[in-house]
Amino acid sequence: MQTACIHCGTEHLLKDAEFGGHPKVQFKCSKCGKITIVEIKRRVDSTVVMTPLPSFARANATSSNLNLPPPDPGLRLPAKKKVVLSIISGPSSGETHTLTKPRIVVGRQGADIALNDPEVSRHHCLLEVRDTYINLKDMDSTNGTFYEEERVRAAMLQDGTEFRVGESLIRVNFQAK
Repeated sequence: MQTACIHCGTEHLLKDAEFGGHPKVQFKCSKCGKITIVEIKRRVDSTVVMTPLPSFARANATSSNLNLPPPDPGLRLPAKKKVVLSIISGPSSGETHTLTKPRIVVGRQGADIALNDPEVSRHHCLLEVRDTYINLKDMDSTNGTFYEEERVRAAMLQDGTEFRVGESLIRVNFQAK
């Protein structure tokens, strides 16, 4: 598992064998010498919040240059369901967006799903559908991406999950076709 020291940000690779089935693991940073505790969430059906963001999940995008990592071949829309994003609150409240491709950018301008929200960055976050869940990745947005009122860099979204960008609260639903 890739993780980072919460004090200095140095990245560390922890071997799964070291966890021994424990829900929490602590390690001493090789750079600053301070202790970091990592909570391990093992259930496949639970939503996982990853913060700080591991290097493999970073998307380096600025407001002037959208530079996405190459798409993963495992990305795909579910065969028997449609993925719908509903804007629950905010300036675009009431809008719904049915995803037509497994990888989309949510933002204010020049994005796959454009929100009329001044608090949203041009390219705010990336959503990648993997059959039954969605990986949410913040794209270094100015005002952040929030899951359960906690600012996150990445999260795994299940059916019915809500996340917030700017003033817009968005719900993810997998609906029968």
